[in-house]
Amino acid sequence: MPVSHDPLQNQLLAALPDAEWQRWLPQLEFVQMPLGQVVYESGSTLSHVYFPTTAIVSLLYVMENGASAEIAVVGNEGVVGISLFMGGESTPSRAVVQSAGQGFRLKAQAIKEEFKRAPVLHLLLRYTQALITQMAQTAVCNRHHSLDQQLCRWLLLSLDRLQGNELVMTQELIANMLGVRREGVTEGALSLQKAGLISYSRGRITVLDRPGLEKRTCECYAVVKKEYDRLLPDKLAA
Repeated sequence: MPVSHDPLQNQLLAALPDAEWQRWLPQLEFVQMPLGQVVYESGSTLSHVYFPTTAIVSLLYVMENGASAEIAVVGNEGVVGISLFMGGESTPSRAVVQSAGQGFRLKAQAIKEEFKRAPVLHLLLRYTQALITQMAQTAVCNRHHSLDQQLCRWLLLSLDRLQGNELVMTQELIANMLGVRREGVTEGALSLQKAGLISYSRGRITVLDRPGLEKRTCECYAVVKKEYDRLLPDKLAA
């Protein structure tokens, strides 16, 4: 199959023991994940779990007035829909594709049956702990750190989940992820561009100086990355 259609591009799937992988492979369904696609809505019953390969999905908390803020991002390191194997059928968050690409999905019943098997259970629980760390750190970051630092953190987390150094993303979507006004995102992006860290034009952000972004961001990015590296297998955390 084409490289872009290879489920082993998802690091969780690649880390599965061979016996589990052989059972999963026939059940995995390749899916396109276009920019802005709603993977699931807040409170809805989840029918599948999704394993992104080249897409990135943003998990958003949506307020009653419609305002939203990102609580975590999931890319080729993980899975979207953890509530299915954590004992729930739905979640209060909303999942939206923030970077277009592809992925694979598995039916809800299949993941529930597989989760009863010890090797898969341990792997997915370690991933869930890492994801919860990301959510908690995002909440702290949004409360205590500047928009400039938040934008750097968001860019680095997204970059970790892409093969290249370019993101296709509108200012409006970034503003929705960070829970700020679009004007604030514009100012932040221009500031990073003037510093020579990124190039931004027509919805395309190209990271020019990753070490510079890492120096400019707060400690939140390093905390999250360290936890993913600690909890997940080497070939998954790399």
